[in-house]
Amino acid sequence: MAANLESLVASLSELSVLEASELVKMLEEKWGVSAAAPVAMMAAGGAAVAAEPVEEKTEFDVVIKDAGPKKIEVIKVIRQLTNLGLGEAKTLAETAGGKVLSAVGKDAANEAKKKLEEAGGVVELA
Repeated sequence: MAANLESLVASLSELSVLEASELVKMLEEKWGVSAAAPVAMMAAGGAAVAAEPVEEKTEFDVVIKDAGPKKIEVIKVIRQLTNLGLGEAKTLAETAGGKVLSAVGKDAANEAKKKLEEAGGVVELA
């Protein structure tokens, strides 16, 4: 089989540019494909990949790492931010890695982080 492919490559190498162009047209018609489509897809795919890293994160999670020494103050702030009941807010404050807010805007996340840190909590934005 390799010998057949090699002889085919040798035969195709002897074609002129005009003959190669005619061969491409004939194969496109016979197989119902376009030789230009894969090139266009690769170009579009490459552009999309290049654009991805530029996107800025717009939604943040406010995650409590530690309630700190003033747990009661942190619980009060959690209740203000989330409208949770006392028991739920207490459980959230005591759960390291608990999400106080999910998928909020940058400004809201920073404001919540600031309030929780002022109350004594250790917070991160994810």
